[in-house]
Amino acid sequence: QVQLVESGGGLVQPGGSLRLSCVASGRSLSEYAMGWFRQAPGKEREFVASINWTGDSIIYGDSVRGRFTISRDNAKNMVYLQMDSLKPEDTAVYYCNTGVFAPATMLRNGGRYWGPGTQVTVSS
Repeated sequence: QVQLVESGGGLVQPGGSLRLSCVASGRSLSEYAMGWFRQAPGKEREFVASINWTGDSIIYGDSVRGRFTISRDNAKNMVYLQMDSLKPEDTAVYYCNTGVFAPATMLRNGGRYWGPGTQVTVSS
C-alpha cells in the first residue's frame, strides 16, 4: 500500500504561480510513475501531468502544457508540480497519483493510489 499526501494549494491571482508537492509513504514506489490529476466542481477528473521513475518520460495534459512543470525526487519520495501563468480555469482540487509504471498508462487509466487532494483557487 502507498499513501500519498499533497500540499501547497491555496488562493492565487490570475497570472500567478503555485508549487504543489506530494510525498509518498508506505511500501516502496517500485519504480512507479507519479503524476497529477485535477477535478473542478461539476466536471470530470482531468489528467494534468505524469513523470516516470527516471524522469526522462513526461506527459502533460493539453490544457497545462507550457505552463506547468512536473518533477520528482526519488530519494525523498516526492513529486512536484510547478504551476505558472495560472488561469481561473485551473481552479480545481489537485490529486497526486501513482501505481503504474508508464506515464502513458497513467494518462489513460490513472494509477491505483490517490492522495486526498489539495484545493487550488485562481481568482482576483
